[in-house]
Amino acid sequence: MGLHQHIREVWKQPKANLPPRYIVTRMASWRKEPVFQRIERPTRLDAARRVGYKAKQGVVLVRTRVRRGGLRKGKIHMKRKPSKAGIKKITMAKSIQRIAEERTSRRYPNLEVLNSYWVGEDGKNKFYEIILIDSFHPAIKSDKDLGWIAEGSSHRGRAFRGKTSAGKRGRGLHNKGKGAEKLRPSLKANKNRGK
Repeated sequence: MGLHQHIREVWKQPKANLPPRYIVTRMASWRKEPVFQRIERPTRLDAARRVGYKAKQGVVLVRTRVRRGGLRKGKIHMKRKPSKAGIKKITMAKSIQRIAEERTSRRYPNLEVLNSYWVGEDGKNKFYEIILIDSFHPAIKSDKDLGWIAEGSSHRGRAFRGKTSAGKRGRGLHNKGKGAEKLRPSLKANKNRGK
């Protein structure tokens, strides 16, 4: 079993495989950091490599945190029964991971979001590490695996258009075949009848 396989096995069940005191200390230190914290190397090397990370110039890693929980909505003061007020038990159409990617993309407007992965959570926050690419960097332009992101302008704003892995999952594009007929080319093209 290789190194990445060992790391993957540990991260399949982090609560069982990592010491509880270690997790608590790590979350406490991450909470004290800024919302967007640039980091030198990935916390989960196997996950980072799986979604496209390379240790080279032009690739930036940022750890960010987003609040946990469902959609926050204000109370509607109109004549209706309490169960139809529409405040609680509303699931957002966008995942917290997509929100993390979008916020990071706004924070670093000259970089493009390649992908992201979960690294931890506590009672209030979820932590993600976002892989960002400088599409104007010569090392990226000449890279055979990452060079596509520098071609043309069609990859600008990837995170906002649901082009990342988390975005495609939210759009239902990880499903194929029976039951997924109305997801392509997009939900909007099929009058939002897909999901």
